[in-house]
Amino acid sequence: MARRSARAWPTPVARASWRCSPRGTARRRSAMCTARCSPAFRPRHKDAAVANRRRTVFINGRFLTQPISGVQRYAGEIVAQLDARVGAGRAATGYVLLCPSGARDAGLSHIEQRVVGRRGGHPWDQIDFALAARRGVALCLAATGPVLLRRQVVVIHDAAVQRHPELFGRNYVRAHRAIDALLARRAQLATVSDFSRRELAEVLHVAPERIIVARNGAEHLGLTPDASIVARLGLTDTPFFLVLGNITRNKNLALAIRALAELQPTPARLVAVGRLEPSVFGSGELPPLGEGVLLAGRLDDAEVAGLMRAARALVFPSLYEGFGIPPLEAMANDCPVLASTAAAVVETCGDAADFFDPHDAAALAALMRTALADDGTWRARRIAAGRARLAAFSWTRSADTLAEAAERMA
Repeated sequence: MARRSARAWPTPVARASWRCSPRGTARRRSAMCTARCSPAFRPRHKDAAVANRRRTVFINGRFLTQPISGVQRYAGEIVAQLDARVGAGRAATGYVLLCPSGARDAGLSHIEQRVVGRRGGHPWDQIDFALAARRGVALCLAATGPVLLRRQVVVIHDAAVQRHPELFGRNYVRAHRAIDALLARRAQLATVSDFSRRELAEVLHVAPERIIVARNGAEHLGLTPDASIVARLGLTDTPFFLVLGNITRNKNLALAIRALAELQPTPARLVAVGRLEPSVFGSGELPPLGEGVLLAGRLDDAEVAGLMRAARALVFPSLYEGFGIPPLEAMANDCPVLASTAAAVVETCGDAADFFDPHDAAALAALMRTALADDGTWRARRIAAGRARLAAFSWTRSADTLAEAAERMA
């Protein structure tokens, strides 16, 4: 067979490929390849807008299946503000609230609430939510999130599991310690106070600058108090102090009960509002109830506001907090605050509360006597300080902080 001359070979035709050669300097790139690699390249087809749109932010809605405490309150208020952000056209991308079956209706106007998966609890977080959110950005507001996702913002409210494991059940501690450690490596962490940022940075071995602070707010308390709750609980004839929060060992109700006993024979009552949680926090043993102690159980926001308006003061004796919402709620309802010296509580209250050692019942009793003997001067001063303090906190600002962090990943 005769050998063809070099001139007889046809001119090479550039391949219609979308991929460059890894050694582009060794061969000439096609015109199509050059255009594809140009920063100005845009796909020319009817779905161009779809191809270039940003990722959706998927909000973890498992908190809507849980009893409402501080963490769930935080998550609900942030989601409500995100809904308003979307409605006002300030969101840089779309948002969807993903929930397990049986979740409460969040009452949103601009964000879709969607049920995904058949699991519950941690399996829903780690499997169902993770699968549904894998192509977008996850936003987890209630202290946990899927460990396999990297594009996510997770709010861990405190380091109580690491600092005070004795306050929790063994399985709860094991699960959250493992999850928190993995999230610290993969996710953008956020928390609710400067104190919690320092605590989490230390126990999770991350730089404090890597943790965003998005504080609690108090705007949700702009409602009409239900004053009838005072009469329904039989509190019209006796001065009383209010303790607000789920009744756990960490909330230190026992100290408030001992302080009340030291006031005798001065007539006064202690009203504890909240739910007992023995299945999660340690043994869940209720401290012995003294004379004048009333366990009111769970009440709605309007009823709590009615009690705060009538109480001599809110007593907040917590041993450990990541933030401490009840003092802000009291300030919003013109109720003086007697608060423990737990670090985050001092940060939250500033100069708008009177403080006591959470291990010293006599110190709390002395403050309670001051409130009982007050002619109105002390109360007026505390109310004014509380109103001024509220200006430092905003659900809107915190929601914007978290949204901006999530939207940067979208």
